[in-house]
This record gives sequence, structure tokens and C-alpha cells, in this order.
Amino acid sequence: MTLIYILAGEASGDLLGGRLMAALRRRRPDLTFAGVGGERMAEQGLHSLFPMQELALMGLLEVLPKLRNLKRRMAQVEADILARRPAVLVTIDAPSFTLRVAEKVRPSGIKVVHYVAPQLWAWRPGRIEKLKRRVDAVLALLPFEPAFFQAHGMAVRFVGHPVLEGGADQGDAARFRARHNIAPHERVVIVMPGSRRGEISRMLPVFGETLRLLATKVPHLRPVLPLAGTVAEAVRAGIANWPVPPLVVTTPEDKHDAFAAAEVGLIKSGTSSLEVALAGLPHVVGYRMNPITAAIVLRLVQVPFASIVNLLAERAVAPEFIQNDCTPPKLAAALLHLLHNPEAAAAQRTGFAAVMGQLRPAEGLPSEAAAAAVLELLPPG
Repeated sequence: MTLIYILAGEASGDLLGGRLMAALRRRRPDLTFAGVGGERMAEQGLHSLFPMQELALMGLLEVLPKLRNLKRRMAQVEADILARRPAVLVTIDAPSFTLRVAEKVRPSGIKVVHYVAPQLWAWRPGRIEKLKRRVDAVLALLPFEPAFFQAHGMAVRFVGHPVLEGGADQGDAARFRARHNIAPHERVVIVMPGSRRGEISRMLPVFGETLRLLATKVPHLRPVLPLAGTVAEAVRAGIANWPVPPLVVTTPEDKHDAFAAAEVGLIKSGTSSLEVALAGLPHVVGYRMNPITAAIVLRLVQVPFASIVNLLAERAVAPEFIQNDCTPPKLAAALLHLLHNPEAAAAQRTGFAAVMGQLRPAEGLPSEAAAAAVLELLPPG
């Protein structure tokens, strides 16, 4: 039987991996899988080599204390791949871990495809030569990425963005209010502080204070916080003393229903902003990095926006507040503007609709397009 090895390093990669496994199995029931993943990949039959949560780190200072264990896990994955000799290695995002493993095993002749193109177009474009040594092909989520990678001689396929498969636009507002006894006059605000431990520690205090300030201006505020499983304990601990306690939701259906019921969102920059944009939810984007990491990254960034929505629109559809600008007073003022100005909220929705059309692959679903690209790398027969 043909073995495909899949390596994911965080919750978003696990979700992609699970959908990819399902799409691959629909096309090739004979395939078997090994690798590292989380709950979604386990649902598709993967027995993870070790708990994926050990890899869910971000930023220089977050990684340094865990460096010895990361190196040990890297060596373990490398040895497992070389022993199993899979037909293809699929590395999913988390490039600081997955691409280092790819670099070690590719010289043995194993084909490597990296799912989620590294954002070299945003910063560090000089690293593309290193990427070319590490992988055979890249699966791109954003429509402008193929041109960049092709110009540097890399095989790349635009497969569409997985947010389109998540169901964020299928929520039911009435069902959400009924399930949680939320009165018609209560004003629902979605709060999404991230899915990594470092993000949680930085964003929760900022978002909590933002809600306190907003509540002084907006009666009957009802914050709702969708919980990411990998950081559930850290989030619950971080919100325990918030002056405006949020309603925590834990299932995708409840999250999407909350999107439909909400008026605005306070969103960490990243895929979360695409999720709420697909749902048509006006929102404000905020993000803080560790100061040392920020000093390095912000000096190298070559794009005008952090939000993917804004990058695709080529304008600030949703206001962004990054690093030193990401303060509770600024975030609260921007949210208040959306709550008090229906025209501003409507303008965001119009901009979101235009962006979403750019994220679809030529045919089928993103996971199906990704599966087709992976199968093309399998040896004949």
C-alpha cells in the first residue's frame, strides 16, 4: 500500500491535514498515512508520532526554552520518515519545524510538497533558494502567490483557501441566541485572540481591557469567545478575571452561529480574519508580537497590511492595529465606530464579498485541489 507521510505543527495545519487525508482517501482508498497531527488527522486514522501540541510555538522567545525538545522531536521525525520511506512527504505550514525536517529527508529521494506557501513575498524573499532545496512543490492558498514562486523557478499550485470549507458563512443567528439565552437587545461581539500560546498571553490582556472600555459606551455588550482546543486551558485562565466575562463556545457549529449573531468582531490578525470576513462580520484586526521578534520582523516586512483580507483587497477594508498601535483605546474606538455607523459596517461587508471570490480554486474544493496536486507527485504505478 502507498504511504503518505503528513507533518503538521499546529491546529490550523491539523485541520488542513484532516481534510487532505479525507480527500486523498476518496480518490485513492489504498493510501495509508503516518506522521504528526492532532485531533482532525486522528479522526482520519492517523496515529501521531507524538503529541502535535509540542510544536505549537511561535516567536523567538517562545521557541528558545523548548529548543532542546524541538530538536529531539525533529530527529525523531526524520528517523521515522527515513525508516518508512513514504511515497510523498506533505509538510503543512509551521515552516520552522516542518521545512527543517524536509531539508533533512529530501536528499534521500523522498518527494516533498509543502502545503501553505511560506509568506516569503511578505518578508525574507531571499530565502526562496533555501526553500527550493527543501521541497519539490508548494501548494499556495492565495491567488497572488503562484506568480511570485514561479518567477523564482519553483513548482507551485494555487489550491484555494481552506476557509471556504469551514462553514463560517453557514451560521444561524436565531439558533445561537436561543441556545445561549441571549436576549434580542444584547449586542454580540466576537473575540478571537489566537490559537498559539504566545498569542494568547499577549492578546488576552489587550482584548480584555478593550472590552471593558467598550462596555462603558455600549450597554448590554455580550462578548463571545470561540475556544481553540490546543490553548483551551490558557484561554480559560486568561479570561477568568476579565471585567466583561465572555461566553465561551467550543464547537465549530456554535462558533459559526455566533458569527451570524454578532455585530462586530475583535480579531487577531491571521486566518481568523478570513473566517469572519467569509461570514460577513465587520471587524477590527489587532496583533502584537514579542517585542524582540517584532523588532526583527517589522524591519523586514515588505507588504502594506497584516490582514489577508486587506492584502487581497489592496486597501484597508478592516482597520488594523499592529504592535504599538494595538492598544485597548484604539481598538475600542474602532469597534465603537462600527457599532454606531451602519454605513461603515456595510462597506466592510461589500469589501469582504469581493475578496472571497479570489480564494476559490478553478474546480472543486480547496482540499480536493490539494489532494490532486499531492497525487501528481506519487510515483507511477
